Amino acid sequence: MLRELRIYEAVPGRLPDLLKRFETITLKIWEKHGIKQAGFWTTVIGESNQTLYYMVEWNSLAERETKWNAFAADPEWLAARAQTEANGAIVANVKNFIVAPTSFSAVK
Repeated sequence: MLRELRIYEAVPGRLPDLLKRFETITLKIWEKHGIKQAGFWTTVIGESNQTLYYMVEWNSLAERETKWNAFAADPEWLAARAQTEANGAIVANVKNFIVAPTSFSAVK
C-alpha cells in the first residue's frame, strides 16, 4: 500500500472554498474513479492556517497513474474546477509525495 500526501496552500482567505469544493464536488468525482482518500487535515497550530493536508491510498504507482489521470481529465471535474475558480484561483501551491510505511509503522 502506498499513500500520497498532498499539501495545498490556499490563496489567503480561500481555504473555506477549497474545503467546500472537496466536500461537495471532488470526493464524489473521486468515488466515480475509484480513488480512496485516507484522511484530510487542516492546521490548528503551525506555520499557516491556510494549508490543507490530505492522503490518498494506492495499491501501486500504476493504479495511481491510471486513476489520477482519468480524474484530472474528467469533464465534470474540469467544469466544476473552472466554476469554483471563476473569481480567481483557490490554491496557490501544491506539493505531493508518494510515501510507503516503514516496517515499524503503526499505519500500514
